[in-house]
Amino acid sequence: MDWQEIESALKACPIVPVLAVPHIDDAAPLATALAAGGITVSEITLRTDAGLPSIAAFKSSAPGMVVGMGTVLSPADLDASVAAGADFIVTPGFDAGLLAALAQSPVPTLPGVGTAGEAMAARNAGIKRVKLFPAEVVGGAAMIKGLGGPLQDMAFMPTGGVTLDNMGDYLALKNVYAVGGTWIAKTEHIEAGDWEGIANRAKAAREAALNLRR
Repeated sequence: MDWQEIESALKACPIVPVLAVPHIDDAAPLATALAAGGITVSEITLRTDAGLPSIAAFKSSAPGMVVGMGTVLSPADLDASVAAGADFIVTPGFDAGLLAALAQSPVPTLPGVGTAGEAMAARNAGIKRVKLFPAEVVGGAAMIKGLGGPLQDMAFMPTGGVTLDNMGDYLALKNVYAVGGTWIAKTEHIEAGDWEGIANRAKAAREAALNLRR
């Protein structure tokens, strides 16, 4: 999968749920619920043991969904995620070794950045799509707008503190291609089996996002 395919999916829904799947048995119904709500791209995280095997479960239950792996912290995590079938890779940040591995990844990568210097480092490694994290802590929409001046060829996915209430501030910016967040399917929602609620939150987020982008 390449960026053109991912961006095509994000045009249909520029919301990327960030998911910590508690148990592998939760993965299939979670994927089904998100797809029912119109989600086209999801980020499963490596924060639980169910992370890696959940990729296959998502692809089986929601065949049209683009599925990425997040909370990738090392080149070993990157390799394991690619082997598990991740369509793209997301990190909360990077060191020199991880950035070098991301630049050589066989699948698209979104390194996390929190400063202009980190954004420049990613750009100099040939990576021009990044995640701003934790977005609300490091400057939010104002920071992304500011970075758009000197870094005009870079695009951002803010994650961290993004909600249904504030995502419009980000999606209004031309250098934001999507937003990521946990509010659609928090761990407590998944553990409770609240699949209808997850589907409804996904649908509401997608509709709001598409209205903002018209």
